[in-house]
Amino acid sequence: MTEQATGAHHPQPRARSGAAQQQPATVEHVTGAQSLIRSLEEVGAEIVFGIPGGAILPAYDPMMDSSKVRHVLVRHEQGAGHAATGYAQATGKVGVCMATSGPGATNLVTPIADAHMDSVPLVAITGQVASKAIGTDAFQEADICGITMPITKHNWLVTDPAEIPRTIAEAFHVASTGRPGPVLVDIAKDALQARTTFSWPPHTDLPGYRPVTKPHAKQIREAAKLIAQARRPVLYVGGGVLKARATAELKVLAELTGAPVTTTLMALGSFPDSHPQHLGMPGMHGSVAAVTALQKSDLIVALGARFDDRVTGKLDSFAPYAKIVHADIDPAEIGKNRAADVPIVGDAREVIADLIVAIQAEHADGHTGDYSAWWNDLNRWRETYPLGYTLPEDGSLSPQQVIQRIGQLAPKDTVYAAGVGQHQMWASHFIDYEQPRTWLNSGGAGTMGYAVPAAMGAKAGVPERTVWAIDGDGCFQMTNQELVTCALNNIPIKVAIINNGALGMVRQWQTLFYNERYSNTVLHSGPGSDGTEAHLGTRVPDFVKLADAMGCVGLRCERPEDLDSVIEKANAINDRPVVVDFIVHQDAMVWPMVAAGTSNDEILAAQGVRPDFGDTEDD
Repeated sequence: MTEQATGAHHPQPRARSGAAQQQPATVEHVTGAQSLIRSLEEVGAEIVFGIPGGAILPAYDPMMDSSKVRHVLVRHEQGAGHAATGYAQATGKVGVCMATSGPGATNLVTPIADAHMDSVPLVAITGQVASKAIGTDAFQEADICGITMPITKHNWLVTDPAEIPRTIAEAFHVASTGRPGPVLVDIAKDALQARTTFSWPPHTDLPGYRPVTKPHAKQIREAAKLIAQARRPVLYVGGGVLKARATAELKVLAELTGAPVTTTLMALGSFPDSHPQHLGMPGMHGSVAAVTALQKSDLIVALGARFDDRVTGKLDSFAPYAKIVHADIDPAEIGKNRAADVPIVGDAREVIADLIVAIQAEHADGHTGDYSAWWNDLNRWRETYPLGYTLPEDGSLSPQQVIQRIGQLAPKDTVYAAGVGQHQMWASHFIDYEQPRTWLNSGGAGTMGYAVPAAMGAKAGVPERTVWAIDGDGCFQMTNQELVTCALNNIPIKVAIINNGALGMVRQWQTLFYNERYSNTVLHSGPGSDGTEAHLGTRVPDFVKLADAMGCVGLRCERPEDLDSVIEKANAINDRPVVVDFIVHQDAMVWPMVAAGTSNDEILAAQGVRPDFGDTEDD
């Protein structure tokens, strides 16, 4: 996300460095805690998700004094972090979470790592023991700056209350500019309690932090030439296009070139699923057409993508015929996994805008790519191997059908937050994403338990939109306590539990690679007296009763003939959270699939079905 893109769309710290800095407002005498809350107001923070505790407690007192910042009291700090991430992903603004020292701070490590992997702008604020006690192993002390150093863009330990405004301004700037990501501000308790002065804007000082947003013109021209010369190009679109708010530009570029488009798991919604040039998602569980297009291409134009192992499969066999144009705002990503023939450092929106102009110039000179033979191949592959599923022969609910009908019956512009596993992949396949910021998931870290708190944060950020969490029964049991937070704070999300009584994706691997030895993946059984598994059914826990106990509406659906009416009932309830327990067929699998560590050439369209692609027309 560029400084330009960020500043144009949501409040940013009004801090400046050097001679151009604004004149500070009237100096106020406040506590460090009051300075913290005032700083959050000035940078435009709307919502803080958190839990108080001893070290951060001073910061909670001024929240009672008519603060513009809304605080949402979560039930677990991990929920606070994922909620802040969901808020950021749904709104494009910076998410904020807050926790106390020690275990409160360490409970934020997973959502911080998650935000780091998926480039989500997040500011985590933690309390720390008093400055004189730091390093003494004091009660509830943890070196959270040291712990999170590898998973934050930057972090700060504040022991001087006078530094609070500057640090908060810098934190929001770093989190939201360049390649977005999480930052952490750790504040000693005595700094929060001490008297200080507050003035805004502060003088900021970030030596060495100068994200490059404008691409090099020569590299843009080289990329445009390659696109015009290519016979089998593919636009490989990653989450950076969403972060840069470049979806409109992407559509212009795609239609100008006529090249096929693949969107990664993190980029769903950046290009309309219904667009005829869209081949779907590449990768381990991507569409056959998208995976094969990358493999057979002679040019890959990677925009805000990082050649993740889940996309490339066995790296040394990935796209063997392709030249690579790799555009990313983070120079560390270029060449990290796959060498780039044309490296372009810059913000995706500026890169795409400049590419459009350069390609128009190529066209004006009579250099237009002819991709007709390529499209003949692509259309044959996607017509022969479309995404699909078979209904269970025993008449039980198909998980794919459940998710597909949720997408078809939900209001327009619904936001979907998925957990991790089979249901995540089915939600990426069988719900159509036409608009940006309608698909939220944990892509890089693959964090089970993400969906419910992320949906909560999204709904808090875009309360006018319907938000569905698509969750598995395994994921749901990790963070479902945040439904209490939703119920008490008027955050009426909807949760679909795709309940197959197992850790579905792990069970699928056990079916395929471990000779159907289902070791510790069945969730509704326990050890019997003879050491075998004692079957308890799919009612432990009873999710309907659990939902009711947490102030939500609990529903259950077990029969295909009831599916639409139950979903419509859930859609009609908007004054409380709704939880629907969908009892689905246990043996459904996610297809297509590229087994881990194998080449994308070995993709299976279904169990035992290896596609026959034949030769491309250019061969």
